[in-house]
Amino acid sequence: MQLTQQSCEACHPDAPLATASEKTNWLEQLSGWTITEVDGIEHLSKTFSFKNFVQALAFTNQVGELAESMGHHPAITTEWGKVKVDWWTHKIKGLHKNDFICAAKTDEFV
Repeated sequence: MQLTQQSCEACHPDAPLATASEKTNWLEQLSGWTITEVDGIEHLSKTFSFKNFVQALAFTNQVGELAESMGHHPAITTEWGKVKVDWWTHKIKGLHKNDFICAAKTDEFV
């Protein structure tokens, strides 16, 4: 099943981190997302480009609505003409399938 057709599952503090093979498989289903490390914690990151601040802000609001609907919240940095989105699972301090699902759904907004 495609990531965009899935929903986030409730995550608990002892949920397992995504394995290396899971990350590779799920990353192949995404376009332009990279795995970065922030303070020793893996994030799924992508920067989106827009023609102006109004479009960037509208996209930011769409990602915010997605986050609320999924109960899963990213870091979002909005600037003139670009938005950087970082998904990771705070409770387990790393990547979970939920992050890849939300990344795939984020891509549907552009």
